[in-house]
Amino acid sequence: MRSYRFVTVDVFTERRFGGNPLAVFPDARGLSDAEMQALAAEFNLSETTFVLPPRDPANTARVRIFNRKHEMAFAGHPNVGTGYVLAQQGPETGGTLRFEEMAGLVEVTVERDAAGALAGTTIAAPQPLSLGTEISREAIADCAGIAPADVRTGAHPPLAASVGIPFVLAEVAPEALARAAPNLPAFRAAVARWPELAGRLSLYLYARGEERDSIRARMFAPLAGTWEDPATGSAATPLACLLLSLTTGERARFAIEQGVEMGRPSLLRVEAWRAPEGLRASVGGACVPVLSGEAQV
Repeated sequence: MRSYRFVTVDVFTERRFGGNPLAVFPDARGLSDAEMQALAAEFNLSETTFVLPPRDPANTARVRIFNRKHEMAFAGHPNVGTGYVLAQQGPETGGTLRFEEMAGLVEVTVERDAAGALAGTTIAAPQPLSLGTEISREAIADCAGIAPADVRTGAHPPLAASVGIPFVLAEVAPEALARAAPNLPAFRAAVARWPELAGRLSLYLYARGEERDSIRARMFAPLAGTWEDPATGSAATPLACLLLSLTTGERARFAIEQGVEMGRPSLLRVEAWRAPEGLRASVGGACVPVLSGEAQV
């Protein structure tokens, strides 16, 4: 048997047992793909990350991200949390870490408070915004267990969007957000109806708050084994880009609350801006260490 050290952190929160939990293996050398997938399934979290030496020595690490069922090209809270863990354990390069991932290079900015203590991290999504297929409001309503009238289409229709990994974004009425619940047969019907989703449907519902930059959100991905996610940085970032695209502004910032209905409140600080290659975004927040131990493989 081989032993591999792991740590867990709660991401996008300042208190333990809030935010989105993440397991990190800081040195995953020697683990096979199948072993990584098995460990991620065993932890049964939204994602688990495995840190490997970078292919390019100019970068910090190669980071592989697995959910319960498969490897992911990119995800938000795994990068924020992995950056936090590595910043705790070793020296930085000018406060910036660079992770090689399937979706591209992810830059992580390490944040410290006035006393120099580690406070959190902010990541830049690896790709500019890309938009995909539109989904009918009726299908969204079926998937979320709400009425079609609860799905708002005044600003934009429900549609797939990505800055590294795709999500279907849909605005809903604030009162509908609280009562939403995933309907697994409807998710299966939707991916059958829209083959361009490639069998993946991660539904990110959001409602605008009274303040212009305030948003409440929930994310359901039952087909991937995540009934609901407490905090989804890789969905918050394309949402910020999409909302910026609907204005003439150069930059927009949002405070997104998620996980409230799950009892794991999370706060994501999201920023989007216009760049020569398109709309880009970053997401950041605080992290809290929770567990450490060894896994036997």
